[in-house]
Amino acid sequence: MLVGHMQSRGRLGLGRAFAIWVGDLVEAERERWLLWLPVAFGLGIAVFFLLDSEPLWWIALPPLGLCVLLLFVFRAQLGAAYLLSLLLAVTAGFAAAQLRTALVAAPLLTERVGPTEVRGTLLLLERRVADTRLLIQPSSIAGLEQTHLPEKIRLRVAGRKDLALRPGDQVRLRATLLPPPPPVVPGGYDFGRQAFYRQIGASGFVLGSATLLEERPESGWTVFWSQLRDDLGQRVRALLPPQEAGVAEALLTGQRAGIDPQVQENYRRSGLAHLLAISGLHVGLIAGIFFFSLRALLALWPRLALAWPIKKLAALATAILLPFYLPMVGASVPTQRACLMALMVLIAVLLDRRAISLRLVALAALVVLAWTPETLLSASFQLSFAAVTALVAVYEAWTHRRPDWEDHRALDRRLIVYLVGVLATSLIATLATAPFAAYHFQRLALYGLGANLLAVPLTAFWIMPWCLIGYLLMPLGLEDLAFLPLGWGLSALNWIAAEVAALPGATVEVPAMPLWGLIALTGGGLWLCLWRSSWRFAGIAFLLLGAVSPAFQRPPDILVTADMRLIGLAGPEGRLWLSSKRVGRFPAEVWLRRRAQAEAPTWSATEGQGAWLTCDTIGCRYRHAGSETALALKPEALIEDCSGVPLLIALSPAPRGCLPGGIVIDRFDFWRWGTHAVRLSETGIAVSSVGQVRGERPWNPPRKSGRAVYLP
Repeated sequence: MLVGHMQSRGRLGLGRAFAIWVGDLVEAERERWLLWLPVAFGLGIAVFFLLDSEPLWWIALPPLGLCVLLLFVFRAQLGAAYLLSLLLAVTAGFAAAQLRTALVAAPLLTERVGPTEVRGTLLLLERRVADTRLLIQPSSIAGLEQTHLPEKIRLRVAGRKDLALRPGDQVRLRATLLPPPPPVVPGGYDFGRQAFYRQIGASGFVLGSATLLEERPESGWTVFWSQLRDDLGQRVRALLPPQEAGVAEALLTGQRAGIDPQVQENYRRSGLAHLLAISGLHVGLIAGIFFFSLRALLALWPRLALAWPIKKLAALATAILLPFYLPMVGASVPTQRACLMALMVLIAVLLDRRAISLRLVALAALVVLAWTPETLLSASFQLSFAAVTALVAVYEAWTHRRPDWEDHRALDRRLIVYLVGVLATSLIATLATAPFAAYHFQRLALYGLGANLLAVPLTAFWIMPWCLIGYLLMPLGLEDLAFLPLGWGLSALNWIAAEVAALPGATVEVPAMPLWGLIALTGGGLWLCLWRSSWRFAGIAFLLLGAVSPAFQRPPDILVTADMRLIGLAGPEGRLWLSSKRVGRFPAEVWLRRRAQAEAPTWSATEGQGAWLTCDTIGCRYRHAGSETALALKPEALIEDCSGVPLLIALSPAPRGCLPGGIVIDRFDFWRWGTHAVRLSETGIAVSSVGQVRGERPWNPPRKSGRAVYLP
């Protein structure tokens, strides 16, 4: 087609002919234009979060006003109006993220406080296998002024699962408070940013036990739903065995804290982890089971069935039910998306319109992003919308090409259609979510298709129906009648997860993907799904580029945590060696996972490991990639190490003037900038730090005084 355009318009020139060809394609896809508005809105949000400093509060207002003005002027010109609409959406996304940041801003702890006395209201209680997590809204913290009081704090109670507390209680306890944790590697997952948008200004641990001051004097919907989820969780734990109870609590309340760690690992390795997170599958099943069951019951009354549109009555009743299900399971991002889409489907049924379309997905994405723009960066949002976008895109294409025999009612053919549908759904969802799973978790489950072929029917036809029956029986106190058969189904589900996870090669570890690789994969996937004509296949090129992007991501050669207790060094073969396995277990786990390395050997700070690492009692010399680095483990090593090497890493303060012309990273730099990563090469030394990558943003507490001589 492109060649024909070139030949017929050869006199116009190659560039002009190409532009006309692209314009014709875009014009032919006019009905799909609307689908790109949420993408543009998300692009504006992404630009906001990629900035390394907080923009001025008014920075988005002039572009917004200009776009609105130009859109009014060029409203009659379709192409120009659409381009301006995209620019307006980008600007609106940026403004929405900025507004959301300003609205949730609350004090953050910047230094360790305590042990100190804390008084406040218990908002959430998570009973985990090894400990209990408390979310508290403090009314006072000894040693902190009221103006510096965090909105919420999260505390850990070690080994106290039987706390006689409920959400809403006024409590007093003694705790040590810490600032929200930063990433453990530059460019890694930012726990502090997530805490900022949840208005959690501190974390820490409880010393001793919590004292109940007043029993549930607080009221409000947040506390009400927290109490309801806690009550339901206690009933489930009292009735079912621990492993089944943890999964049941996750499905009924959205709280996954009580799931046994080994059970969670089995679900991850088997590709069934999505069954533990309330998402489109669970919401769709709850809505579908209630809708079809109610419709069948109404059909049993002939007079009602003939006089009233029972299909619409069932849709209306289901639409009324869903808003109560959302807070019951915690209102996570996938649940918000799924409930929005389910409500829109039900509204479409009421209006006799087509129920499932990509426009519905686009509208749901726009609503979620406008309400909580920060969810764009979360794995839950990306995985959820990747799966549903791919599934709906394939569904739309399939509805125009499905064979005639699918409409027959023969049981054998309907069974074949169902099995093929489950397999195809699992395959499409797995392929769509694999890039995001690789980016966030560096792990892919190889047997997910087979596991889902067994687990999804079990969940759809046994587990979720009993969950719904349990909800309906709970006001009568008869939920035990539903939870016992629910436990049988969960035992079978746990068995499937354990058996698949035990298969050899159940998961494959992949190295960390660079951000540009994720952008390429996302753009290619959207291009493939949102367009309808043949030019959508150009997105495959971007998918391939993103897939090979980890090969261009070189892992750091040196890693040092902010507290300087853990040091990682790349050996001659590229494997990471750790200074210890007893401290910094979580950072070490993240470092190894990002390198697709199962385990790490340790190097000795007194003996070294041969020519590439030599040590004595006060320091080490590390030789890698044609460069030599001095590791000053004690202050005495600085006498020798302040000269003769291009890079010095000192665990104590280095004197001014140390190592002239070289790079010095000392105790003050770790104190100020956090974890450091160093890449060595023949051409130079590249240093990055957590503080440098995070930038001057509200979720990053003000940097402490100190110097960082390696920064430009």
